[in-house]
Amino acid sequence: MDTNYFEFYDLPETFQPDEAALKRQYYALSREYHPDFHATASAERQQEILNLATLNTNAYRTLSDPDLRMAYILGRHGLLEEGKQELPSDFLMEVMELNEQIMELEFEPDPEAAKRVEDEVNALTQTLDAGIEPVLAGYPGLPTDARPQALRQVQTYYLKKRYLLRIRESLTKFAARS
Repeated sequence: MDTNYFEFYDLPETFQPDEAALKRQYYALSREYHPDFHATASAERQQEILNLATLNTNAYRTLSDPDLRMAYILGRHGLLEEGKQELPSDFLMEVMELNEQIMELEFEPDPEAAKRVEDEVNALTQTLDAGIEPVLAGYPGLPTDARPQALRQVQTYYLKKRYLLRIRESLTKFAARS
């Protein structure tokens, strides 16, 4: 990743940015880098403006979406590299039963069982969200040497959340058959 989106917007790296400041920066740069305002510029400058306008759009799209923002921050710190992502074994054991119940739904559709699994996934998600909230909120105030530990906690949360999303998608697929 070349350009740091937070630096591009002159904002601190955070999982919970000031949404109004983010939007202000986006609109200000959208006006500044709008190609129509540079129609008489040289071809090189027009290409540069187009690149900056694209960067602005990509930065805003990424930083305004909590999941994309989290993945972006983790990626910038090298925590989403293939093969370096492991879920804790206690979590995998916890969701093993959910996976088994979903496999049973594949062969024997049961709306009530699907609802129970969905409720369990929702409860797990709520517990995860509540547990990570203080880490996300406190991240900007952490000293530099304490950030790697917080980032590892966020990484684990992110991977668990993605796993639960896959379970939810499987559940939706099998529930649609019943």
